[in-house]
Amino acid sequence: MPGTYIPSEYLPILIALMAATAIVVGGLLFGSILRPRRPYPEKLLPYESGNPPVGEPRERFSIKFYVIAMLFVVFDVEAAFLYSWAVAYGNIGLYGFWGMVIFIVIIFIGYAYDWKIGALDWKDANEDKDKDKDTKEG
Repeated sequence: MPGTYIPSEYLPILIALMAATAIVVGGLLFGSILRPRRPYPEKLLPYESGNPPVGEPRERFSIKFYVIAMLFVVFDVEAAFLYSWAVAYGNIGLYGFWGMVIFIVIIFIGYAYDWKIGALDWKDANEDKDKDKDTKEG
């Protein structure tokens, strides 16, 4: 029958996959049978880096935190492009050089604009958060 034949080269891979699956499933089952079950209120609290949880779990954050996160992602993408550009610099010539210069200028203009409007000010973001708390309480 066509399609049912498994080449002998794949047999070791199939055996390794079956063994890995058996080890993982066996470890999970073994652990669930033998582990102690002693829940207590402190153990069931969410972990917050060793600090007791404070406030509501679904607290609203200032939009500036999300802007900083997006800027961080843009910076990471920029770094990835710069790294690949540096690796291929000898092969791409003048066209690649000016393309990367234009890319860096556009990114720099974006960062300068963000700096100008105050998107990078952490102090303002914390003050906005405190103001929101004051308006909710008062």
